[in-house]
Amino acid sequence: MKTIDIGKQNFHASELILGCMRINALNVDEADHLIMNAFNAGINIFDHSDIYGGGRCEELFGEVLENHKDLRDKIIIQSKCGIVKNSDGMITHFDFSRDHIVKAVEDSLRRLKVEYLDSLLLHRPDTLMEPQEVAEAFDILYTSGKVKHFGVSNQNVRQIELLKTCVKQPLCINQMQMSIAECGMIAQGLNTNMTNKLSVMHEDGILEYSRMNNMTIQAWSPFQYGFFEGTFIDNPKFEELNACLDKYAKNYGVAKTAVAVAWILRHPARMQVIVGTTNYRHLNEILGFDKVELDREAWYEIYRAAGHTLP
Repeated sequence: MKTIDIGKQNFHASELILGCMRINALNVDEADHLIMNAFNAGINIFDHSDIYGGGRCEELFGEVLENHKDLRDKIIIQSKCGIVKNSDGMITHFDFSRDHIVKAVEDSLRRLKVEYLDSLLLHRPDTLMEPQEVAEAFDILYTSGKVKHFGVSNQNVRQIELLKTCVKQPLCINQMQMSIAECGMIAQGLNTNMTNKLSVMHEDGILEYSRMNNMTIQAWSPFQYGFFEGTFIDNPKFEELNACLDKYAKNYGVAKTAVAVAWILRHPARMQVIVGTTNYRHLNEILGFDKVELDREAWYEIYRAAGHTLP
């Protein structure tokens, strides 16, 4: 599997990321099987958050690491913090204060049974954020060796620029929702100088900004449409898209999910794709993406099949 240099920081990771948001549904042996098979297939980066499974996902990953003592130095462990939930699992607020960030990382390290995170992302924006406090937290974590690289998730250009007024370390990652069916950051750019609804720049040109500022976009929910409304794969709402994906899947002898991932990775922004399956059979199907080569005509054909119009 190909690797990319994340944020041009001499920080190399696989194009595909295994998202660990749902691994708490597995037992230790099942999680071990999933993680080790992913690693052996070339995936070397694993994405967490302190809220996933109420912390259980990180704990379970730590148990797998204990089974494979030499694995830690061969992989990239990424986690996120800043979302706060109550005992019922409902998001109550966001917290980018210095003390919360530092404690969240220390708790993640304890659960993961590791000494450092390769990357830490701020999990969604906090409108009460004080950039200086974030900078202080990042300095504490970086100088202590607890975090090597930093980034954000679901943030727009101005929010990132506000952080950069104080944060010293490069912000090299931004996790954003991206799929064939949910690709506003692409559609907005294509509809520049138009007055239709696709021309509204919700993220203020985040795709182009990321390319200009060496920020790697990590695409989450690559098979979803809407905000967790469901998958477009084999969904009758997306009949034309599935027919188009099926055509290319048959051409390359892969699954439709592999074509959907290849479509994202074909973009020259050099993104990564986060897949959150806990089923290795599904993961193995997705891994066929590296057999797929889409030229411009094919890429735009798939884009239009999802219902996106070209101006």
